[in-house]
Amino acid sequence: MINERLKKQINFMLELDKMKNIYRQTYVLHEDRKENDAEHSWHLAILAFLLAEYASVPIDVTKVMKMVLVHDVVEIDAGDTYCYDEGGNKTKAEREEKSAQRVFGLLPDDQKEEFYSLWREFEDNQTNDSKFAAVLDKMQPVILNYTKNGISWKEHGVYKEQVEKRCLSSADASDKLAELIQSIIDDAASKGFLRTK
Repeated sequence: MINERLKKQINFMLELDKMKNIYRQTYVLHEDRKENDAEHSWHLAILAFLLAEYASVPIDVTKVMKMVLVHDVVEIDAGDTYCYDEGGNKTKAEREEKSAQRVFGLLPDDQKEEFYSLWREFEDNQTNDSKFAAVLDKMQPVILNYTKNGISWKEHGVYKEQVEKRCLSSADASDKLAELIQSIIDDAASKGFLRTK
């Protein structure tokens, strides 16, 4: 017989398995399918560990890794809202907050507070850690899209300016990664992967 705390933790783990069935708009590189939230979160955690040396501000790498691992948990109920979907983004915050309360509410109280706090910090994007996490979250799909010849951008008719506005908003957290992102966006536009006005 397991104790109540462990039971809640296992139930939360089982709930997280749903992230494997939430598909994003970004394609994986070596198959003809879109990545899921679990794959995306794992990729970002690896990037946090791998690219921490490029932070332009002091960061806590472990905290950034935790943050990116939980940042999309709310999509279990709220669904993945495409970053360039203006209509969907109008209700995104409300849907995600409601999901955060339910999903993190499955945990023991101390962990509920920790996980919710990490998610909230990521969403508020005010700390060094959350800004660096945001750079990674925006950079990863740009690199995948570019490497896959702009497949998702072409499907949605995305403009260069849209990607720049989204991806460079937290650029001060990493000058080097911002420079990389800008160079990828510029080259993507020159190759016709992104629309230009």
